[in-house]
Amino acid sequence: MGISFLRAAALAAALFATPALAAPSLLVDAATGQVISQTDATQPWYPASLTKLMTTYVALSAVRDGRLTLDTPLIVSQRAARMPPSKMGFRPGVKVTLDNALKMLMVHSPNDLAVTVAEGVSGSVEAFAAEMNAAAAHLGLHESHFVNPNGLHDPAHYSSARDLAMIARALLAEFPEEADLFAIPGFQLGSRIYANHNGLLGRYPGADGMKTGFTCAAGFNLVASATRNGRRLIAVVLGSPSGHVRNDEAAQLLDQGFSTWGGAGATLASLPTTGGSAPNMRSEICVARNRQATADAEAQDTFPTTGIFAIFSGAASMPASPGISTVQPMPFDPIPLFIGPKEGWTGVALGPRKPGPMLTATAPKPVVGEGQAPAVASGAETVTADTAAAPLALIGAPPSIAADLPAAIKGPTKSAKKVKKVKKALRKLLPIEPAQ
Repeated sequence: MGISFLRAAALAAALFATPALAAPSLLVDAATGQVISQTDATQPWYPASLTKLMTTYVALSAVRDGRLTLDTPLIVSQRAARMPPSKMGFRPGVKVTLDNALKMLMVHSPNDLAVTVAEGVSGSVEAFAAEMNAAAAHLGLHESHFVNPNGLHDPAHYSSARDLAMIARALLAEFPEEADLFAIPGFQLGSRIYANHNGLLGRYPGADGMKTGFTCAAGFNLVASATRNGRRLIAVVLGSPSGHVRNDEAAQLLDQGFSTWGGAGATLASLPTTGGSAPNMRSEICVARNRQATADAEAQDTFPTTGIFAIFSGAASMPASPGISTVQPMPFDPIPLFIGPKEGWTGVALGPRKPGPMLTATAPKPVVGEGQAPAVASGAETVTADTAAAPLALIGAPPSIAADLPAAIKGPTKSAKKVKKVKKALRKLLPIEPAQ
């Protein structure tokens, strides 16, 4: 059954009509970048949560550059906690390691943790978005501009099937040791189990990642990778009318690629840019439905769990399409995750902060001794007052600040009164702000 028929059937059920929709898709060889097939692959499109692939790329790049580690705890800010669902719902002040945050991001796609990662890596959402756009330029993306780390709708936040495939290739090529991050079937946090939104995992032979996305403006999006006989392909499907159709389209693209060698004679870099702006799919995807139907559509991007099994449940308003969506997923054992710092962690926790020198999160806390002060709180960070510049560097302070500290608070600090003076002086001098 063809992809166009699947689209038409799903739209007829949801909208009682079959309007013509732009529907970008792309299939590419992950190793060579050769395009096997494509439809409007350079059409600008709202990526929705596919954005989190770029968020992960920037975060892993920061780890590679030594700016923080996967074990660095990140602080959930008030701004992060205010994000709309999908979210983990952690309260402000909760800490989660970058490693756990990225795993949650790829499985459950929480918008609050995307902001937590952004603020932990760059200090603010805005600074992180600037890093995302710098990474886009570095990777040679043509149709992308990012304004947030989670893909919540913004007219100035867009990408394309081609650019998303390029991000996926870069993740697999530059961080092969993290490839399993995109193939986690589910995780357990406390007593709750979260299953991966990617409907190909556990259903499609060889499926090994990557990420789903949905907003009313974008439709149902998917970047999917699969490997057979040592050959890895990446499929990108944008603007599908349902999660069912999205999964089946991606499976058919992958089937097409694995059944033949060769391609369209083009590479990702050589595809011509078509220009234009991203279409808003809200009227086709959500507006024509009632509130319950819209909620059902959103639910198709999530698979409920019973015990350790991910059970696919289609919305009543959107009948299941024949194909991969009707295949019962394989049972899985969820990986255990946790909140809070990793046991034995002795470095700082990162949260929102003003622009300034990057924190060195790998350094241990100084041992309190001669000439050192106990740790005191300053905003979202843990700081240590000392006459030396090195401990100040741990919290993002320039070395010159040591010279600016009042003479009255230099030297050993043992009394509570002196600690208060240190705290007050540091708050005036350090380029750190509390969580927003």
